[in-house]
Amino acid sequence: MSDGSARLAQFQGGAECRRESEGPLGLTLMGRTAERPGEVLRLAFAAPAPPGLPVRFFEDVLVERTAADQYRIAAGGREWRFAARALYVQRDVGAAFYRAIPGRPAPLLRRVLYRVLLALARSRAGLALLRAVRR
Repeated sequence: MSDGSARLAQFQGGAECRRESEGPLGLTLMGRTAERPGEVLRLAFAAPAPPGLPVRFFEDVLVERTAADQYRIAAGGREWRFAARALYVQRDVGAAFYRAIPGRPAPLLRRVLYRVLLALARSRAGLALLRAVRR
């Protein structure tokens, strides 16, 4: 990266490439990031996929911005350079969100009520009792 390029992402253990012939986003790379293990990252480029780009990378993949609208994908000793009008980045932050804001446990009375209802629903007599109460 000493040539002035900026690292955008590094996928750990490979990435999937999706090509779209319709619409503005012609190439999407998706995989797990090396920087934040377990986090899924999607990079969508407003450009067609470069020729020879595989459908799936099985090695670590590095994506760099080499100039204003120029990008480089490197994996397995090979590289692909292409131009894109725009780049859209989507990170799956769900796991971090739910770690920061844990779910609220259900109140005790509600948990007991559901356990009783499920226990009644397991038998014919319990189902008959629930139908009678409902009427």
